[in-house]
Amino acid sequence: MSIKAEPAVASPPAASTPGTGTYASQLIAAWRVISRNRLALLGGFVILVGVFTAIFAPLLATHDPYEIDIVNRLRGPGPGHWLGTDVLGRDTFSRLVYGARTAFQVAIGAVALGAIAGIPLGAIAGFYGRRVDAIVMRFMDSVLAFPGQLLAIALVAALGGGLISLYIAIGVSSIPQYARIVRGVVLSQKEREYVEAARMVGESNLRVLFGEILPNCVAPIIVTLSFDFAHAILIESSLSFLGLGFPPPTASWGLMLKEISPFLELQPLSALFPGLTIAIMILGFNLFGDGLRDLFDPRHYEI
Repeated sequence: MSIKAEPAVASPPAASTPGTGTYASQLIAAWRVISRNRLALLGGFVILVGVFTAIFAPLLATHDPYEIDIVNRLRGPGPGHWLGTDVLGRDTFSRLVYGARTAFQVAIGAVALGAIAGIPLGAIAGFYGRRVDAIVMRFMDSVLAFPGQLLAIALVAALGGGLISLYIAIGVSSIPQYARIVRGVVLSQKEREYVEAARMVGESNLRVLFGEILPNCVAPIIVTLSFDFAHAILIESSLSFLGLGFPPPTASWGLMLKEISPFLELQPLSALFPGLTIAIMILGFNLFGDGLRDLFDPRHYEI
């Protein structure tokens, strides 16, 4: 499953209020747009809860997520264990809390890798065009020829498990997305008047590209980042479920599903909670990404 974004390119203008054009008025206009989208606010709240949980996992966990208690294995939700226990008697709630740290750790690294590699490639391809554009985009097309999850599985199998391998496996599959988006913006901006003015004053091509044109790509990049986080969390969970992600006993949502799958008849709730957590977190990023897309769409602002 891949998550693709089609963000708007233009940046939001300031609202037509007294003091328009100021930074404060732009923030007010942006807040009015985002506040009208209740689902985007809900998505932002889910993300904040996830980030808070990942940062303060040691304080929020009620038990040691790696402590084995065979006597209390496969227990249902109760006073001692809020969400029950898994096949080894480990507390499900505590492993979900630490699983948030694992998910965000992988997502941040993978998204950063995809953006750092894809943005310059797309910018250079769009700015220089012709042969450079053809070479870069044909390489991007060759990466896109492989489904994202299949490419990630192949890379993890070749590189072995571990955090760095997950960064590379997930990040590489998102490079073409950033490259194509940035290339499109650069193609639409490089013939504008401000670019010609920068060239007339003697600025170098790299200065024009990265100092003048690339800042206009910020809006679609931010929207893409939000969707890419959801994609990274989904791929990491899928790889862990297949046994290609983190090795046991790492607290990972996908690994929790894998470990409990042979015992679903005995304790189905142990699979419900990690699966529901993955779904809610991905939904949160998608809803927030839709809100950001509205935020950067000039049609949602009053002129």
